[in-house]
Amino acid sequence: MTALPPASRARRAVRASLPVALCAGLTAMLTACGGEEDPDAGTNGLGKLSASEIETKAQGAADTAKAVRLSGTLVSKGGTYKLDMRLKATGATGSVSSRTSTFELLRVGDALFLKADAAFWTHAESESDEKGPDESDTQAADKLDDKYVKVPQDDPSYKQLRGFTEMNVLLDGLLELHGEVVKGDRAKIGDTRTIKVSGGQRGEGGTLDVSLEGTPYPLQFARGGGGGVVVLSDWNEDFPLTEPAKDETLDYGRQLPRTSD
Repeated sequence: MTALPPASRARRAVRASLPVALCAGLTAMLTACGGEEDPDAGTNGLGKLSASEIETKAQGAADTAKAVRLSGTLVSKGGTYKLDMRLKATGATGSVSSRTSTFELLRVGDALFLKADAAFWTHAESESDEKGPDESDTQAADKLDDKYVKVPQDDPSYKQLRGFTEMNVLLDGLLELHGEVVKGDRAKIGDTRTIKVSGGQRGEGGTLDVSLEGTPYPLQFARGGGGGVVVLSDWNEDFPLTEPAKDETLDYGRQLPRTSD
């Protein structure tokens, strides 16, 4: 047999190497020559489970967590609220905004404190008095500016305001999917891979993004019917809770305003 000249052997070697290079390139693009790469590779395996199993795992992870940060928008009959709260069983701290006002909340055990600027208290006076705030009301609002007000437990607003600081109450309400639970697409919340589960085919009963990395914590919840979207982060990251100093606290001296929209 006649040996191939060196140039022909070189060309054949190059042609033989092309499929190998092509295969490597496609693999890098998530498609291997032997088929598609496993989308659950390197995950916690949650994506292989059924929709109801994923929901159960997410709820279990949330139930055993010691702390969480909840931020986003909630829409209810009482109004639209923007929340940024850090929550745990013994209390919470953060801010709540409605269409007309913004205020901070701090709960340490059963002690609940509200802090807002003078505009908040002036607006509260104008809503409680048809004539609007007078000079004394404005002066009082100025004194309350950026001070903590302890909310009496017998005040009508106490229960409403405390609801924004209750970790279990908020999570139980947010993580419940309504209707037939359906498994959705994979996505990302920040840099973390997630799997979606929804109540109903179009998410009319809510859509939950659950982490595919590490503990299967719920990372985002979109309420059905345009009821708002909240992001859940800082799972199990503890934070300090301390009652404000006396010189940071003032008495409102009357019934606190309702936090309606």
